[in-house]
Amino acid sequence: MSTVHTQMHTLKARASVCTDCDLAKTRANVVFGSGDAAAKLVLVAEGPSAADNHTTLPFSGPTGDLLDEVLTINDLTRRDIWLTNIIKCRAAGLKGGVLKNRPPKASEIKACSKWLDGELTLIQPSVILCMGAPAAKVLIHRGFRITEERGIWFTDTQYAPFAMATFNPAYILRQEGEDFTAMRQILVDDIAEAAQKLQDASETPRLTLF
Repeated sequence: MSTVHTQMHTLKARASVCTDCDLAKTRANVVFGSGDAAAKLVLVAEGPSAADNHTTLPFSGPTGDLLDEVLTINDLTRRDIWLTNIIKCRAAGLKGGVLKNRPPKASEIKACSKWLDGELTLIQPSVILCMGAPAAKVLIHRGFRITEERGIWFTDTQYAPFAMATFNPAYILRQEGEDFTAMRQILVDDIAEAAQKLQDASETPRLTLF
């Protein structure tokens, strides 16, 4: 096991017992990032789903199936990337005695930020692809608007030389008919662009030597 993989394993163990916010009381499991800790392409979404809460893996269930499909189209698998969320516990509240998903609170995102910071600091990614506005607001800029800024490369963010946002697969699954088809294609294209940017980024340092 390489140093970065060992350090990530240690970070995951620490995160798995975190009680820094109230989500610790309602979670079944901490859902830490997964994939290749040495990958230079990182995909970041908002938070774990109900399915993730039980499997301990980000993007389980139908959203994961969609993500796997669009990765495969781009000759990628989860083993080629690092896949994580800005919060590691499912944000849910009781409604009629049933836990329902809700957006994470600012305090929860802040309490969880050390785990995301730890992941990204260890990986030192070349390219970050945010899936959805909540992740982009944390990693790109606070006022991020997905409808206006999706597909735009940002080069002045904290954790990677290149960061971009696309739609979250969970959001795409809520669309129907032509909207679903169009958004699914956008996700395919955005992942293709992120993979190309990764290739360009890895080639750039060598080119500057000549």
